Amino acid sequence: MKFGSAGQTSGQNIAIAVAAAANKGATILMGTVMAIYVGRVGTPLAVSLVTATFFFGLMVFSPVWGAIADVTGRRRAVLVLSAALAAAAVFPLTFVDGVLGSLGFRTLFAIFAAGFLPVMLTVVSERGGDAGRGRAVGLFSSAAAVGFMLGQFASGALIELFARSTVYLLLVVFSTIVAVACLVIEDPTPDHNRKITINHIAQSIVRRLLPTTGIDHLRTNGLQWLYVASFLRSLTVLGMTSLLPVYLVSNVGVSPFMMGILLAINPAVQIGGMYLMGRLADDIGRKQLIVVGLAGSGFYSFFLGLATLPDLLLFRVLIAGVGLFALGAAFSALQTGIIAFIGDVAPVERESELIGLRSTARGLGGMVGPPLFGITAMFVGFETTFIAASSLAWTGAALVGFRVAESHGPHAVPADD
Repeated sequence: MKFGSAGQTSGQNIAIAVAAAANKGATILMGTVMAIYVGRVGTPLAVSLVTATFFFGLMVFSPVWGAIADVTGRRRAVLVLSAALAAAAVFPLTFVDGVLGSLGFRTLFAIFAAGFLPVMLTVVSERGGDAGRGRAVGLFSSAAAVGFMLGQFASGALIELFARSTVYLLLVVFSTIVAVACLVIEDPTPDHNRKITINHIAQSIVRRLLPTTGIDHLRTNGLQWLYVASFLRSLTVLGMTSLLPVYLVSNVGVSPFMMGILLAINPAVQIGGMYLMGRLADDIGRKQLIVVGLAGSGFYSFFLGLATLPDLLLFRVLIAGVGLFALGAAFSALQTGIIAFIGDVAPVERESELIGLRSTARGLGGMVGPPLFGITAMFVGFETTFIAASSLAWTGAALVGFRVAESHGPHAVPADD
């Protein structure tokens, strides 16, 4: 770590963990409760837009926030600003009702919340340094997985216990916790001497995100293929996940209570999996974990497609459970591997931007996947759709296996090769 005493390091780790858990928990909780509220007054299409609008915000604005942090050299300030604006975007939902109002402020929330992950992951990556980058990312992601799991569990209880306005007010509090935690997080690579004007920032962002020349940083060790693979993986997993609750209840035949237990397997596995995979990323390298993560995402889709084959419900539940366990382990490997890889090959002054581009690739998959899978399932059924979709993630694994060069460890390829 790059900070002084053990006490300071411990305090920083706690602040980062709180921010990670609160951000992920608020995001998951908001998506779940809004889907239920919108479903009470709107159509299934309106419900699907709760997910699509969020990933639209991530797709478009993650690299923008990342570029702002890189250009200004003030990552902590950008973290606090984006988190505070995200909290402010939730507050109108305490008194604004209806489908259009809900989707509008959901989109605004996503635009601001998109600044958290690329900037915070840069801070975490740089704190870990070359030797401990995987561990640092793994610890951060484990904390986020705790928030993921708690957000899933708390959503139903909050809806039952509190009025709609109160639930959104609690979401404002959770989102504010993110901003407060970011206030005490130190930036490992601050630069307070840069020229900062609105015009300068705008011009720099346009040059970075719409380059006409100078895009070699996207080709380092085959980085561009990681973005393609991330899109294919997100297309598979997010397309499936949008249909999974309905599929588990209607086709697999589990109760809503059992459905909740099954869905909780994924974030529960991630809590320990992220830490373990972070250590492995430092010990054996990044590429192997990325390939395993992509391949495992394909197995998740494949296993869920087979879940209706047995006649006994117990065997169906076991197959679905294995698939969701594979998803948790696969995402742990992919998340730690790909973020550590980007940290290895990215210039420091572009690291947040390049991590943000990964969110863009994921966001595109999150926008395209749900409607594509929904339409396909209407014609060929859930099972065939899921089994066929596994080939998308496996294609991503093959791309990384053949086109990406290792960035860390004994098999690392120098960045200029």
